[in-house]
Amino acid sequence: MGVLEYSAALFFFIPLAVVLVNTLSSRLSAEKVSMPLAGGAATVQIAAAAASLAVLSCNHLRGYGFCLFQNMAGAGSVHLAVNTFSLIILLCIGLVSLASVLVANRTVDKKRASYVNLLMMLILGMNGMVMVTDLFSLYVFLEIIGISSFVLIAMFKTDLGLEGAFKYLVMSVLASIMILTGLSFIFMQTGSLQYAQLGLHVPAGPGGAQLFFIYAALILMIAGFAIKTGVVPFHSWLPDAHQSANTAVSVLLSGIVIKVAGVYGFIVLTGLFHELPAIGITLAVMGTVSIIIGALFALRQNHFKRIVAYSSVSQMGYVLLGLSTGSTLGLLGAVIHVFNHATFKSTLFTNAAAVKEQTGTYDLDELGGLEERMPVTGFSTLAAFMSTAGIPPFAGFWSKLLIIIALWSSGLQSFAAIALFASILTAAYFLRLHKKVFFGKVLDKFTELSEIGGSIKIAQLMLTVVTIATGLFFPVVLLFLRKIGIL
Repeated sequence: MGVLEYSAALFFFIPLAVVLVNTLSSRLSAEKVSMPLAGGAATVQIAAAAASLAVLSCNHLRGYGFCLFQNMAGAGSVHLAVNTFSLIILLCIGLVSLASVLVANRTVDKKRASYVNLLMMLILGMNGMVMVTDLFSLYVFLEIIGISSFVLIAMFKTDLGLEGAFKYLVMSVLASIMILTGLSFIFMQTGSLQYAQLGLHVPAGPGGAQLFFIYAALILMIAGFAIKTGVVPFHSWLPDAHQSANTAVSVLLSGIVIKVAGVYGFIVLTGLFHELPAIGITLAVMGTVSIIIGALFALRQNHFKRIVAYSSVSQMGYVLLGLSTGSTLGLLGAVIHVFNHATFKSTLFTNAAAVKEQTGTYDLDELGGLEERMPVTGFSTLAAFMSTAGIPPFAGFWSKLLIIIALWSSGLQSFAAIALFASILTAAYFLRLHKKVFFGKVLDKFTELSEIGGSIKIAQLMLTVVTIATGLFFPVVLLFLRKIGIL
C-alpha cells in the first residue's frame, strides 16, 4: 500500500515544505512565490486524496493504518489511519484551500507570505486531525487549527477583523477547555485515549460512577465540538468572524474549518460511543434547532457574507442529523453533505468576493441588477443556491436525500419531516439574496460594471463545475459505493 503511505507523507510534509521555503526565502521572493506554492500544495492534496480513494476502492478496503515514520513504529502499532470517509474530507480540505488561494490572489495585497504560511499550518492541523488514531492527538491538531484560524482572522488588523478574531478566540478557548476536560474524564475511566481501546472499553457496559463520568465527558466534548462547528446555541461567533475576515479566510472558515474542527469531532464521538443513545438524541435536537434558527436569522440579514454565514449554521444541522442516526447511511449522507457544503459554500463566499471587488459593497440594499453585468457570478450563485436548497439534480439534493432516508429508516420520522420542509426556508433566504443582488434593473452606478476576471473567476468556474458534476453523476457514485460494500 505504498500509495497510501506516500499520500500520508504528502499530507504532512508538503505544507511544512511550503512554510520552510517561504521562511528561508527573502521577503520579496516569498511574496512572489507564496501564492503559486500554496496553489500547488492544495492541488497535490487533491490528487493525493483522490489517488488514495482509488487505491482503497480497487483493493476493496474501507480503511488502512500505517506509521508516518517507519523507524518509530513498534510491532503492530498504528499511528495514523485513513478510510473512505476521512479521504473525502481530505479531498475537501484540498479543494477549499485551492479556492481560498485563488480568492486571496486577488483580495490579499499585503502579507501574502504570512497568509500562505498560516494556511499551510491550518492545512497541517486539519490533515492531522483527520488522520490520527487517538483523542489526545486529535486535540493537539485541533489547537493548531484554532490558533491558525485566529491569526488568519486578525492578521490584517482592521477593527472588524480584530473584533471578530477576539470573539473567535474566546469561544475557541472555551471549547478547548471543555474538550480537554472531557478527555481527562475519559482517560481516568478507561486508561486510554486510543480509538481502538475506547471501542473495547466503553461499549462493554460501564456502570455507576464510571458511566456518570463518561456521560459528563460526552456533554463537555459535544458542547466543545458544537462551538467549533458553530451550531445553535453556540453559533454567535461564526457570523461575526465571517463578516470581519478577509473573504479568502471566510472561504476557509465556512468551507472546511468548521467541518474538520467540529463535525469531524462528532464523527469520532459517534463512532466510539454509538451504543450510548443520548448522543444520537442530542445531535438530532441540536441539528434540528440549528437548521431552523440558522435559516430564520439568514432571512433577517442584509449583508451578503452574514447571510452565507448563517446558512452554514443551518446546513451544519443537516450534518448533525445524519450523524444522529448512528447508521452507515447516515454517516455517508453527513460526509457527502460536508463535501457538498464545502463546494457550494465556498462558491458563495467566492462570489461575495467578486461582488465586493466589482461594486465595493456587501450590502444587499446597495446592490441590484448585477445578473446583466456579472452573468458568470449570477449563474454560479444560482447553482450554489439550488444545491444548498436541495433542488435536483444539484449535489445538495443527494446528500440531503441520504440523510432524510437514514432518519426515516432509524425511526426518526419527525426529524426527517422537519429536515425536508426546512429546505423551504433555505430557498426563501437565498431567493431573497439573489433577487436583491442580481435581479431587477441595473442601478445607474453599475452601468459600466463588468464581470470579474482572473483567479476569482477561475475559482467560481471550478467550484460550479464540481457542484453540477457531483449532482449529475452521483447515482453512479452510489452504485460504486454499493459495489465496494459501503452501502
